[in-house]
Amino acid sequence: MPLPKTHSRLLHRLTWATLAAVLLAACSNEPGAKAGYRTAKVDRGSVSVSISATGTLRALSTVDVGSQVSGQVLSVEVDFNDRVERGQVIARIDPANFKTRLTQTEADLASARAGLVEAQSALRLAEAELKRKRDVEARKLISASELDIAQATRDQAAARVGSAQAAVKQRVAAVEDAQLDVDYTVIKSPVDGVILLRSVEPGQTVAASFQTPVLFRIAEDLTRMQIDLSIDESDVGQIREGLPVQFTVDAFPNRNFIGTVYQVRLSATNLANVVTYPVVVEVANPDLLLLPGMTANAEIEITSRADALRVPNAALRFKPEGIEAPAASGMRGGGAGMDGELQRIAGGLSLKPEQQAALDQVLTAMRERAAARQAATGGGAPGGNGTGAAPSPEAMAAMRERFQRMFRESMAPFRDTLDDAQRKLWDAEIDTLQNARRVTLWTLKDGKPSAVTVRAGVSDSTHTEVLGGGIEPGTDVIIGAGGP
Repeated sequence: MPLPKTHSRLLHRLTWATLAAVLLAACSNEPGAKAGYRTAKVDRGSVSVSISATGTLRALSTVDVGSQVSGQVLSVEVDFNDRVERGQVIARIDPANFKTRLTQTEADLASARAGLVEAQSALRLAEAELKRKRDVEARKLISASELDIAQATRDQAAARVGSAQAAVKQRVAAVEDAQLDVDYTVIKSPVDGVILLRSVEPGQTVAASFQTPVLFRIAEDLTRMQIDLSIDESDVGQIREGLPVQFTVDAFPNRNFIGTVYQVRLSATNLANVVTYPVVVEVANPDLLLLPGMTANAEIEITSRADALRVPNAALRFKPEGIEAPAASGMRGGGAGMDGELQRIAGGLSLKPEQQAALDQVLTAMRERAAARQAATGGGAPGGNGTGAAPSPEAMAAMRERFQRMFRESMAPFRDTLDDAQRKLWDAEIDTLQNARRVTLWTLKDGKPSAVTVRAGVSDSTHTEVLGGGIEPGTDVIIGAGGP
């Protein structure tokens, strides 16, 4: 029995819908399809690691000026922000009392000197008398007791002279002390600088007791300043002298200032079980925009790569379901990408022709040894144990140490040609390369995730540096699942 016309059209539509669904499913399983994965491209750019901290700006050298004598302030010769020179008078204290004491001590000195003259005259008289007694006694005209009395009188006169001389020295010291007090009533700047603080006014009485009062605070040189930062103990190990520092201040929020780590101090501070260390940053301030007391929001740049091969951090976190990443072959720091990484590092050293020739010679020898090892193992991966089982951690550590020692010995002829600055940079880059961790990235191959093992260098909040491993700029790496 033939179907009604309406039912025939419905069956025709269902047939075509079913066929379209089958074709769509087939297309989704075709090789090269990217459905189900989100990708990003490997590119070149900057990667930097920084430590954030907040500190306070202050002058590199600040001097507190006080008063060494007590009294009423007669005049103040300077004001806030005034520039002063070393020895310039900045304040005066009433010297009346001190001048009176100076006059008294000078009079005491004069009296002591007169006493000395009197004692010296008595001594001369006693010595003359003793001489006469000795002459008479020699002729047996006086007794021995009279001669003894004359000798004693002479000794007493000599003692009085000594006492008078000591009294004169004492009075001289008293005069000098009184004169110092008079001089101290004139307060002078001990350095060249700028007045930051003035805490005294004319008519005010200052009392110099056990603690000298601070009347003025002078900054020696505001063209050079420093920032006092507090760095957490977990970060202080990464900070060393000479690291660049960028910072901003609230007064100029759109301007970045530059400084340099000057000192990492050893005096730790423990506040609420949080241990911090003071780090001093030296800052040039030629235009005097930065002022003492400003709050600086600083970024200490630990590591920076200006033109690094990098991948998004999400690519390092991605792991496809149901697929195990292959075990990394070889030792850390080895592999085919080592040659290119060494060339990259050497490219930043500004090598001389003879240094480049030494590098080429070393690299050629390393390629030949690598080819010989590969031929000896039948093209297998180096570093294996021949059983197919993964080496133990102890064995891997021993292999890494052996490889690094062999590497240092191989590169020694080239390293010896470098100057001190080149050698320092070379050693730092090689240390980073050899200690870089191996990570697995995933690319799409025939529509399926394919693992690529690379070395990961420095990492910031968004990207991680890639050191070799067959990854090129423009390569698509998987950063997640779930579609574009």
